Amino acid sequence: MFKIVRREEMSQGNVILNEIEAPLIAKKAKPGQFVILKANETGERIPLTMANTDPEKGTITVIYMVVGKSTLLFKGLMVGEGFQDVIGPLGKATHLEKLGTVVCVGGGTGVAVLYPITRGLKQMGNNVISIIGARNKALLILEDKMKEASHELNVCTDDGSYGHQGFVTEVLREVLEKEDVKLVVGIGPVPMMKFVCQVTKEKNVKTLVSLNPIMIDGTGMCGGCRVTVGGETKFACVDGPEFDGHEVDFDELMHRLQAYQEDEKRSYDEHMCALRG
Repeated sequence: MFKIVRREEMSQGNVILNEIEAPLIAKKAKPGQFVILKANETGERIPLTMANTDPEKGTITVIYMVVGKSTLLFKGLMVGEGFQDVIGPLGKATHLEKLGTVVCVGGGTGVAVLYPITRGLKQMGNNVISIIGARNKALLILEDKMKEASHELNVCTDDGSYGHQGFVTEVLREVLEKEDVKLVVGIGPVPMMKFVCQVTKEKNVKTLVSLNPIMIDGTGMCGGCRVTVGGETKFACVDGPEFDGHEVDFDELMHRLQAYQEDEKRSYDEHMCALRG
């Protein structure tokens, strides 16, 4: 068992932070890599990119939104309990180097994935401008962490309840007009990443995105996580999860992510009925 040593409910309890004992993974993991977790013997294998690692404590941290049966099972795990399986680190780590001015754009729980990358880019000596967003103030996560990891932090909410009213792409466009940006890292919902890449493509600014396709084994054998990048089929688990955003077929990715929505909803509803007795 991989024991949970810290648990925090964020965004009105719909987003959960778990710090998990996994010393071997914590020693090897790098920004951008992910793990696959399973709650119990009959649970699904769920990939989550690590939000933090602490090699000295031997822990890793994941942050996830409760959207289906498996994440609901995860939410039910308390401190002292744990996951049956945690496998990793998987995927390619983010390539961090000193470039100059870089912009890190995050939306929703994508901010958790973005945070260690942002911190790493700052540690490399880059001038880091960050933009994070959510539908409203209550759904924002890791604002203080992102502020600490950045030289400048811009916050956006769709409803204007906090920070800039509007989308992260609006602030990104303003930054690109003023700054000589060498790299943009965009992580969040697929539509957000798609529009971030449209904005940066106009300015010919290299853009990295982290993709979240359906994944099963995490080793490149099943082919479930295939995505089209630059007209070629790639496997997000071994070739990614990060790719050149200007080369990604986002429409295909969104279509594939919707393939099992009805099954997922039915499984979630049945589990909720069972919990209610």
